[in-house]
Amino acid sequence: MFGSMQRGVNAYAKVGLETSVIAASPHKLIVMLYDGALNAIKNADKHMSAGQIAEKGAAISKALDIINNGLRASLDKKAGGDIASNLDSLYAYMTERLLTANLQNKADMLEEVQTLLTDLRDAWTQIGEKPAAPSALASHYPVMASA
Repeated sequence: MFGSMQRGVNAYAKVGLETSVIAASPHKLIVMLYDGALNAIKNADKHMSAGQIAEKGAAISKALDIINNGLRASLDKKAGGDIASNLDSLYAYMTERLLTANLQNKADMLEEVQTLLTDLRDAWTQIGEKPAAPSALASHYPVMASA
C-alpha cells in the first residue's frame, strides 16, 4: 500500500519539477542547477557521515553530473570570454575535489565545493535580481515593422 503511495508522491514531485524547468528562464535554470548540485553534496555529506558508501557515491555522482553536464556544458566560452574560461576552470577544480572527496572520504572537500557553489549561486541570483540596463545602442524612436 505505501509503495504505491510513494510512487504517486514521486510522480507528482517529478511533474512539479518538470513544470518548473519548462517555465523557467535560462537564468532560473542555472539557479536550479546550483540548487541541485548543492542538494546532492549535502546528501553526500550525510551519507559519508553515516558510512553509506553506495549512497555517498551516488550523491557525489549526481553533483558531478550537474556540474559537468549542466553548469559547465552551458558555458559559452566565445561570448563569455575570461569569465566563462575562469568558471570552466573552477568547475574542473570542483570535479577534482569531489572525486578526491569520494575516494578518500574527505568531508572537508565536500564542504569546500559546497562553499564555492553557494558563492556562485548567490552571485548568480543577485545578477538576476537587477533590472536590465537599457541598451546604449537602442534608438529613441520606435521601429516600424516591415510589411
